[in-house]
Amino acid sequence: MSGRGFCAGMKRSGRCALLLCLATAALGNETIPVWPAGVAPPEPGGPAELVVVERAAPGAPLRDRYATQIVEPDLTVFPAADAGRCALLILPGGGYQRVVMDKEGYESAQWFAVRGVSSFVMRYRLPGEYAEPRPDLPLADAQRALRVVRSHAAEHRFDAGCVGVLGFSAGGHLAGLLATARPDDLYAAVDEIDTLPARPDFAVLMYPVVTMLAPHAHAGSREKLLGISPDADLASRWSVDERVTARTPPVFLLHAADDETVPVDNALLLYRALRAARVPVELHLFATGGHGFGLRSPPGVPVATWPELVLRWLPQAVAPGAKGSSATSR
Repeated sequence: MSGRGFCAGMKRSGRCALLLCLATAALGNETIPVWPAGVAPPEPGGPAELVVVERAAPGAPLRDRYATQIVEPDLTVFPAADAGRCALLILPGGGYQRVVMDKEGYESAQWFAVRGVSSFVMRYRLPGEYAEPRPDLPLADAQRALRVVRSHAAEHRFDAGCVGVLGFSAGGHLAGLLATARPDDLYAAVDEIDTLPARPDFAVLMYPVVTMLAPHAHAGSREKLLGISPDADLASRWSVDERVTARTPPVFLLHAADDETVPVDNALLLYRALRAARVPVELHLFATGGHGFGLRSPPGVPVATWPELVLRWLPQAVAPGAKGSSATSR
């Protein structure tokens, strides 16, 4: 039995079965390229070969891999166990220094796929691995990836008009850029897939990096994205809250107040910008949770309920004419 089939059968089982599901996530899953062959080749001054590092100790129940030197972005596919309406493009975090594949990618994808949401985990190019920072590259990768996901709607039985993005930390920043992209952010079309919409239908941002401006910027992400000392105009251009318009799709925001890596002010800045633009937004603030927890919060901790909160929010986000906003805190 495949890992996906086994986990579908374990949907209501206990934590031991969940750990086994997560440990086997991505084994045997299809991986598809984001770009056609030769479109994203190695560039002068950039990485030449993919590197994957395992951080988990030998024998640990869960893997903890990250990728760097991503030359050819790709998507790992987690088809829904049962046909569902929507799909997710998942963008793991890593401070734009790495892409955290298991903890914020494959594990979340497995969870949502078992519950009817086809999920696609992307490894995107890292902007700081070039002679000069290339903030355009991860955004172009995300735009193309969303279109590739839509192109697989018939194969995986979801609605091409219900494709959202789920991003964590720096991946949340990238998801925010994707949701707020402007016409001049678009890359030049390369094939028929690029006729599909590049804007997500909804966005889920988990403890996201939002601003590139002091005092609340995550310095590491900003340096990798824009360089050591970007001027205020450049930092503003790449701050998600500064890019929000009435065309921004509905957003689900979640952050822990005790996050010592990415200040909770990032989520609050974006919430205020979305409210001002009358974009539907739901904000969940938790007193504790820290940063980078993915699905690995201890059972019973309030922040561990976030996947269920997303599933409850989804029908509202994609309902025709959905309006309004709400905020909850814990």
